[in-house]
Amino acid sequence: MKPLIIPFFISHQGCPHQCVFCDQERISGQSAGLPEPSGMVGTIDRFAASGGGRPLEVAFYGGTFTSLPRMEQERLLEPLQPLLATGRITHVRLSTRPDAVDGETARFLRARGVTTVELGVQSMDDRVLEAAGRGHTTAHVEQAFAVLREAGIRVGAQLMPGLPGDTSESPLGSLERVLALSPAFLRIYPTVVVAGTRLADLWLNGAYAPLGLDDAVTLCAAMLRRCLVAGVPVIRIGLQPTEELERPGTVLAGPWHPAFRQLVESELFYGLLERLAAGVPPGTSVEAVCAPQRVSDVVGQRRRNLARLGEQHGVSVTRVTGSDRLSPYDLEIVYAGGTIAGNLVGA
Repeated sequence: MKPLIIPFFISHQGCPHQCVFCDQERISGQSAGLPEPSGMVGTIDRFAASGGGRPLEVAFYGGTFTSLPRMEQERLLEPLQPLLATGRITHVRLSTRPDAVDGETARFLRARGVTTVELGVQSMDDRVLEAAGRGHTTAHVEQAFAVLREAGIRVGAQLMPGLPGDTSESPLGSLERVLALSPAFLRIYPTVVVAGTRLADLWLNGAYAPLGLDDAVTLCAAMLRRCLVAGVPVIRIGLQPTEELERPGTVLAGPWHPAFRQLVESELFYGLLERLAAGVPPGTSVEAVCAPQRVSDVVGQRRRNLARLGEQHGVSVTRVTGSDRLSPYDLEIVYAGGTIAGNLVGA
């Protein structure tokens, strides 16, 4: 059963640098500050009451947890210890910077019940990291993976394609270098320009050009497919929509869309549609068959995938049907000449 995440936000807390792209309060919709340990157990109880018996996972989001004073780290983790001992909560996760983890820190976290650490990697190109004001290097990433894994902690990574200094090839190069470290999971956040950040100043001065929405969707679709092939889950693509992000004037430029992942997965299925349609004579009418939960991805927003297939390849999809016998990665094109089958990973 999938764990129920109980989020506690520590926006900006512990961060030694102000990255050019970052305003965590606007992005997360949460104000800065540390949660009060006295209220944490009550929050956990409320989630448990409505969780339907699902296992509970406490997650500290934002900030740089391991750059907090050790006393503060202890203060936040201490209320969880009795709950971990009794099994009331099963996992604890937190986010931090690659240069804020060493062997001693990793062992401390594991001893306090932390099972997962997400590293804000963002890029594996040192030039890009410097331009983004990250204050760490790729060597720190590799070291952090090593010490966390040695302590028995699952390691995930966050990547941000489209940062200043990125080329058309560097995000995929960063992805390959991270995949070589065998992450447990990834998050992919294409860079957007948020008001009040240094990146906003660069954009306003013409010194930075963000990815357009279509280019970001194409790039992230390629990144997602590579992760599928590697067997690494991508647990989020694009920023979580919040009231603050959707407020006019918050996101100034860049590939912001409240359903960005759906656009990316739809683009993946369009690529598969194209590959399968290559074996169908132009002017043919076909039926597309996929897993039921993938029908909207195959169709595309506003039926864009079906329209593109007709315009670019002369193949008309008359119906998209869901079938429980297919996996979420399978697709079939059925027409008078037979059935052509493919898969997002193998086709």
